[in-house]
Amino acid sequence: MLSARLGSRGVRAALALAAAAMLGASSCSLPTGPPIPAGVPPPAGDPVPVIDTQLPGRPAAQLRGWAEQRAPALGIPIEAMEAYGYATRVAEVENPGCHLAWTTLAGIGMVESRHGTHRGASIAPNGDVRPPIRGVRLDGTNGNLEIIDSEAALDGDPVYARAMGPMQFIPETWRLYGVDGNRDGAISPDNVDDAALAAAGYLCYRGKDMSTPRGWMKALRAYNNSEVYARAVRDWATAYAAGHPL
Repeated sequence: MLSARLGSRGVRAALALAAAAMLGASSCSLPTGPPIPAGVPPPAGDPVPVIDTQLPGRPAAQLRGWAEQRAPALGIPIEAMEAYGYATRVAEVENPGCHLAWTTLAGIGMVESRHGTHRGASIAPNGDVRPPIRGVRLDGTNGNLEIIDSEAALDGDPVYARAMGPMQFIPETWRLYGVDGNRDGAISPDNVDDAALAAAGYLCYRGKDMSTPRGWMKALRAYNNSEVYARAVRDWATAYAAGHPL
């Protein structure tokens, strides 16, 4: 099921984590909440080749050969695979202490939107996802939080927020973390390069060191404050690292 609550839950999770950090933590559990699940963080998978992260044009395209060798077996569109790999390479350059793996981004992309293919959407060569993917209205019904939209022009809803794009950002979170990953001059949540790179920045900011169990869980709970969600991402990421989907 497509998740449409990451941004709102991320805000709530961030506040909870900030308060809990003052209380200290054990080596096997988050400051508050259940123990960290086994298998966290998931394996990093095949290494991403070194590339020029500042190359003009669509930098992720440098990973075409790497993606073509792996994406079909994983059930991931080649453009999405390129985007995940590129985002992790940028994170390594810009935030080397983060240790974000492409498998985690791929796990999130799968859970959120089936790598930009939810409900028949597809990814263009430049990374654009069409038709745009939108989550449910966050209007306070059916267990959803109520979030009044401050960026209606982005998600198309004049009143309530809706999660957007292959990585399912709510408008307010996208306004803070959105980036131009494919260097086309636009910052779009409906472009897989932009969305994957924005997700990398968000995860690194929230989790700090994602090679640790605590850092990985902090990042995932900020992205979507759900243990079920974190376990699903872990399971998909672990499968991708082993060379196959679940």
